[in-house]
Amino acid sequence: MTTAVGWIGIDESGKGDYFGPLVIAAVHVTPGLAEDLRALHVRDSKKIADSVIRKLEVDIKTLCRHSVIAIGPERYNELYGKIRNLNRLLAWGHAKALETLLEQVPCERAIADQFGDESLILNALQEKGRQITLEQRHKGEDDIAVAAASIVARAEFVRRLERLAAQWGMPLPKGASQAVEDAAKALVRKHGQEGLAKVAKLHFKTTKAVLGES
Repeated sequence: MTTAVGWIGIDESGKGDYFGPLVIAAVHVTPGLAEDLRALHVRDSKKIADSVIRKLEVDIKTLCRHSVIAIGPERYNELYGKIRNLNRLLAWGHAKALETLLEQVPCERAIADQFGDESLILNALQEKGRQITLEQRHKGEDDIAVAAASIVARAEFVRRLERLAAQWGMPLPKGASQAVEDAAKALVRKHGQEGLAKVAKLHFKTTKAVLGES
């Protein structure tokens, strides 16, 4: 199989959010597609309202080959319990998203935001026999493929967080603020500590604050 022209961008959403999943997306972009994405004003998802992100996600998924790995809170807590390191968990997710996309489109180059030792991702890929040049950049979202991945990951994160909130019948705010802590305390009062493990990332210091005062 010939190698596709272009490169893959990878990014995640939910890393700093107490509630909800960790989502990692990978998007393949060619020079021609990069122009199309720029025309759509694709940029770092942190600079775009969630309502606009939903629309852009559809356009990106229509134009580009992509993969999305969503690690729900229960699975996240289980993996974190084994790995005990957020960067290693992120590397595992990045490698999984990359590996899934490489099955659709062979590619030699990938760009990710800088979060840790790139060998963590490469080692995870090499275990599967994948060889790829990985570039980790500070402000990786400045790259159009990484920006597209950030939008796809964010859209999936928001969708799954809203689904969790509806399922549990309680507001689950984004981030890790006082409002998040208050919501977590209310959830524990209603559903117990077991309920918390199904909607939150338990290694956050928020957990100690919530359980210490509940």
